Amino acid sequence: MLRLDYKQKDFWQSLAAFCAAASQQPDVVQAVSQIISDVRSRGDLGVLYYTAKFDHAKLTSKQMRVPADMIEKAAKSLAPSARKALEEAAKCIKDFHKKTVPKSWQGNNPHGAKVGEVFHPIRRCGIYVPGGQVPLVSSVLMAAIPASLAGVPEIVACTPPQPNGQINPSILAALHFCGVTEIYAIGGVQAIAAIAYGTETINPVEKVFGPGNAYVCEAKRQVFGTVGVDLLPGPSEVMVIADGTAKPEWVAADLLAQAEHGTGKEKIYLLATTEKIIAAVEHAIEIQLTSIEGAPKIREVLKKGYCSILAPGLPQIIELANYVAPEHLELQVSEKDIPKLTKSITTAGAMLIGHNSPTVLGDFTAGPSHTLPTGRTGRFFSGLQVSDFMRRTSIVEYSPASLKKAAGVVAAFAAMEKLDAHGRSLSIRLNK
Repeated sequence: MLRLDYKQKDFWQSLAAFCAAASQQPDVVQAVSQIISDVRSRGDLGVLYYTAKFDHAKLTSKQMRVPADMIEKAAKSLAPSARKALEEAAKCIKDFHKKTVPKSWQGNNPHGAKVGEVFHPIRRCGIYVPGGQVPLVSSVLMAAIPASLAGVPEIVACTPPQPNGQINPSILAALHFCGVTEIYAIGGVQAIAAIAYGTETINPVEKVFGPGNAYVCEAKRQVFGTVGVDLLPGPSEVMVIADGTAKPEWVAADLLAQAEHGTGKEKIYLLATTEKIIAAVEHAIEIQLTSIEGAPKIREVLKKGYCSILAPGLPQIIELANYVAPEHLELQVSEKDIPKLTKSITTAGAMLIGHNSPTVLGDFTAGPSHTLPTGRTGRFFSGLQVSDFMRRTSIVEYSPASLKKAAGVVAAFAAMEKLDAHGRSLSIRLNK
């Protein structure tokens, strides 16, 4: 576990090295490139080869798509408590995202011309649902519900199969609940390549969504341009800012919760103002690990991906949080400091405010999508929203009168840029 002190000489170099995105490591980049190339050239055969190699599931092309009766069976077998949880979480997610649906508009510019924007859903979107060691049922809702609100007509889902070739039944039930019927039992890089480029069995999509491990994240990076991608959400991250008002047991529980994702490349940050706080939290971590089933894997994550940072005060805390741009940021601090932190920290994917707002609420049910930027991409990406499933077209309509008002501007720019034909394309309309 890494311990850093803001005052140490090599602090920023050490922090930068720790923050480096796992998906951009040379071995990951090369492995992903090879798989994508293979799937592009061999289609179904390439997908099936890597499905057998990595997921230990031997499928045929026909078996890649999950049949409708299996989807319905999974939905019917869902426990009442699980169904109730899906319904309650879906209501929170829908209520939040309904407020974010972009609206088309029209008005007049200073020339008197009509201008505006119209929004259309993307025709065909692919949703990746992690389903290996941690089957992320909640990720179905977090992507499929905004897609549905956007009006996407074709939603395709991919999720890794179990060794017997079957999909996790809870994931299938959640997809059925969200109205997704085109589901493929494929995962990893091969799934991203298949839905990006298409195969004999799978028609390509226009944009790819959903979280994944470092390899999936890198695959999305490499197919970008052929298809759109969302915000490159990779292995989970959390930063907890804790002061003397924080309960060490609560902080420890929240750090362990994100380490539990288990890909081995999670980033776990503890940012505190005293050594006493850090020591108390780390002691609480050790105690809680003795009663967690997945403790060995969590220990591996903490060994490589945990970093405690000692910062002297609020200005440095703000600076550090904005630099790291964590996926989840918890403010377990005094109420008097919360306004300053919420105003000044501008790069967090999701901010969970106060001692009673653990990240797990955002993971499962609060409302905003838990598909959030990782690997410091929060500096320029935001969490998934309805508009990500839509595209915008700007509208311009000039009349003869408004065209005449724009003539001087167009003529000036055409002269400055030495583009005579540009200028003539307007002036020809004014010369009778």
